[in-house]
Amino acid sequence: MSFVYLGLGTNLGEKDRNLTNAMEMLSLEVGVILSQSSFYNSKPWGFESDNNFLNMVVLVDTDLLPLELLVKTQAIERNLGRTTKSGEGYADRLIDIDILLYDNLIVDQTILKIPHPLIAERDFVLIPLVEIAPDLIHPLSGIKFVDILNSRMK
Repeated sequence: MSFVYLGLGTNLGEKDRNLTNAMEMLSLEVGVILSQSSFYNSKPWGFESDNNFLNMVVLVDTDLLPLELLVKTQAIERNLGRTTKSGEGYADRLIDIDILLYDNLIVDQTILKIPHPLIAERDFVLIPLVEIAPDLIHPLSGIKFVDILNSRMK
């Protein structure tokens, strides 16, 4: 079993329901959700939109290998109505599921990078991550995520 932190986000439709549906599907397809953050409102990041996001982070205990997890999370996104994955830029979306961390594993492949390369730049990820895992350490930098967040807030 592996511990995986996933970031979930939505800025279209019934946002609360989108996140709840994603968690239900993750429970069925990926593994047991051990912890979940509160929902956080955030402004769009990396693009302009009138639609704010609702974000959260979940901790999942899974038997899936990293690439299997990627395939499953992308299938869940499609099943919940996501029609395109962000390519060159970001856009509004019904659901987005990002693999943030997978145990202390470091993966650097074209289609999958763990830890998520933008994890330390996004408050909408850091705040809910620190909420459920205040002592968690970034596997590349060796710095606690709470300290990364605090340095961003100064």
